[in-house]
Amino acid sequence: MADRIEKTTFSVAPVNRRTLLSASAALAGAAAVTLSPLLRSRAFAGQELNLTIIQPHAIAGEVLKKLFLEQTGVTLNFTVIPYDQVHAQATLDVQSGANHYDVHDYWYTSIGALVDDKVVADVTDLIEKDKDKVQPDDFIKSIYDAYTLVNGRRWGLPYDGDSHVLFYNTEILQRHGLQAPATWDAYCGAVKTITEHEKANGVYGTALLGFKVPVIIVSSYANRLAGFGGKFLKDGQADLLSEESIAAAEELVRVAPYALPTPSETAFDQALPAFLSGKVAFLEFWTDLGVRSQDPKNSKIVDRWDVTQLPVGGKNKVPVAALDAGFGWAISAGSKKKELAWEFVRWASSSQIGIKLLTTYNSGIDPTRNSTLNAPEYKSFAPKVQRAAAAAFGSALVWPTVPQAPKLLDALTEQLALILAGQAKPKAGLEAAQRAWERLLV
Repeated sequence: MADRIEKTTFSVAPVNRRTLLSASAALAGAAAVTLSPLLRSRAFAGQELNLTIIQPHAIAGEVLKKLFLEQTGVTLNFTVIPYDQVHAQATLDVQSGANHYDVHDYWYTSIGALVDDKVVADVTDLIEKDKDKVQPDDFIKSIYDAYTLVNGRRWGLPYDGDSHVLFYNTEILQRHGLQAPATWDAYCGAVKTITEHEKANGVYGTALLGFKVPVIIVSSYANRLAGFGGKFLKDGQADLLSEESIAAAEELVRVAPYALPTPSETAFDQALPAFLSGKVAFLEFWTDLGVRSQDPKNSKIVDRWDVTQLPVGGKNKVPVAALDAGFGWAISAGSKKKELAWEFVRWASSSQIGIKLLTTYNSGIDPTRNSTLNAPEYKSFAPKVQRAAAAAFGSALVWPTVPQAPKLLDALTEQLALILAGQAKPKAGLEAAQRAWERLLV
């Protein structure tokens, strides 16, 4: 998932020829394994598929495009769309009758809305028919159900599994005699210590992601909500006024004064360079940051970082990951090439393709399957991250996926932004969000 954000849209570094050729070569070996007999026969050669893809997945998309053309003769036409617009554009394409797209890259929280608006096709029977190829039992269970299951039916397949872990600069922590914090209280204490001693030199305890879009500020809140053992919904109803929820919001406010200035304006463009240049000690981020941190072309902290699970708080003593972001492939309900679209979705979400994308620099892809999460190739490519990710997926906090989810997250984002900016107290802001959620969930 991890890439950069400017204002409310993602952006990525240009795809250079060397990166693309290297990644494509790495993927070539996987194709023969993942191609179905139909694709291998080149039955669809000469045809085209039109797909949406979010900007952080642009490099992965280019790799898949080249490989799919070489192996099947099919051209993939990706339209790169800002993260915050992909749901709206998919819906408009179908509801307007344009039906330009065959496959959509979708954020899992929008799956209920996409189904409710009849934007995506039911693939339950296709999964069952191709069960030996899809291997649904291989998907990490919390991811598989959250990303695809609505009303007892499946509507896509996961291919980018996103949760945050806690990265830290070992050199900075050593200077202050600190260890990786196990609790949010210890985390805040460590951040405060580092900032108070080093901000005069431009070094801060953390970069707190607080920019006003759901995938940023709600992720920071969700990390703490999971850590305290809370939930977004309880029995289908809003649960934003629980003890755990209020504590999560309070932790955001508590650490903000000691974070890289200014949390409300801190998005990927600010947080990533700060961490990779050694200017912040901690960063809550998606697992693929570990690959970047060890890349000498992009990082000044090679071999000077480590990663652990996110802290816990309150009565909760067991780390819980929050499923922040996370994406799947879905067939557009308006596609006239559903058979070919399904062949691509099954292929692109396979274990073999997943492994290669996981071990490709800057692909932005994280594990969705047990086989990829525990693969020797992934363990050797990113050993620290693999260990943290494997532990994190033991249990996970799922964001809302009901049809109202996009509006729910917008309402929560609005209040969290006010809380972080000091314009609303945590409890008062969550009370306003609770009221909004109750109206939307009627």
